[in-house]
Amino acid sequence: MHELAICQALLDQVDGVVRANGAAAVQEIVVAVGPLSGVEPTLLAEAFALARRGACTNAELHLETAAITITCAVCGEHSECAANALVCRHCGASDTHLVSGDELMLLRVRLETKSQPAPN
Repeated sequence: MHELAICQALLDQVDGVVRANGAAAVQEIVVAVGPLSGVEPTLLAEAFALARRGACTNAELHLETAAITITCAVCGEHSECAANALVCRHCGASDTHLVSGDELMLLRVRLETKSQPAPN
């Protein structure tokens, strides 16, 4: 299950965000997962529950599915398509270039700041 290794790398990246911002904890992590990324969202969520640590111990993981979009090399149009049919919707050409749909990307991290001491 390579999703566990992916979660560990994700948590390392989020730890850097925590350190850079002096945060106390992470409340939420939002990740875009493309259908062509090679990552199974259900397994990623299960692995995240096992891998949480440190400032991310109580963090929630939210996964957003990224659409598969292509650009046609023949007519130049952009369109969405299915994973098994990277064909232009406008002219039917199969000479297309993938624009999105294979990404696995950290989109947002919601941090909990360290509480400030009350003034005396």
